[in-house]
Amino acid sequence: MSFFRLVAAVAGKDLRVELRSREILYTMAFFAVTVVVVFSFAFVRDRKVIAEAVPGIVWGALAFAATLGLGRAFDREREGDTMRALLLSPAPRLAIFLGKAIAMVVVIGLVAVVIAPVSVVLYDLDVSTSGGSLALLLALGVIGMAVVGTVFSAMLLRVRSRDVLLPVILYPLLLPLFLAATRGTAALIAPEPVPGEAWFWIQFLVIYDALFIVTSLWTFEALVIE
Repeated sequence: MSFFRLVAAVAGKDLRVELRSREILYTMAFFAVTVVVVFSFAFVRDRKVIAEAVPGIVWGALAFAATLGLGRAFDREREGDTMRALLLSPAPRLAIFLGKAIAMVVVIGLVAVVIAPVSVVLYDLDVSTSGGSLALLLALGVIGMAVVGTVFSAMLLRVRSRDVLLPVILYPLLLPLFLAATRGTAALIAPEPVPGEAWFWIQFLVIYDALFIVTSLWTFEALVIE
């Protein structure tokens, strides 16, 4: 079986299990939507204030929801004691990592697809001219969170307090991503959008994602060696 078919097999297995139960997906989506809805009642209807606050609300909600999912990325293997079998299989460990990361990209992406239109409606955002750029920004942010989170979820697989340690370790590394994502989003949903500034942060996210994908591929095998 080719490398890419192995990646697809691992990702497909995780997605089938998740979509069968939907327990993590529903929990993440419910949490993120709740945060967005609660904050929508906290601001006056001043477009300038909303444009400055919404990026932080949306990306904060997505970050906390993603942490819920990332904390469970390897839990099924741990609970079923199947991680050893997975590692002893002929599949390269890089294929296992990429499969897991792609599955997390899809799950976090589905949550982003839910909260993005909810935010547009609740905060009365005008995205008629910046919808494509916002979608690209969202996709790059989701990819970055999934890749970095999958690596540290694997690293903490056998740590008892992994649910507490994961956000403590993860958020400082994701800080540049959140900075770029919020600044880029703010530039796109401002009353007078600034496409030039938004594209600067989009390019920053492309470099961030590429850097961490390469680093993750390089370090994942060492992290899961027993």
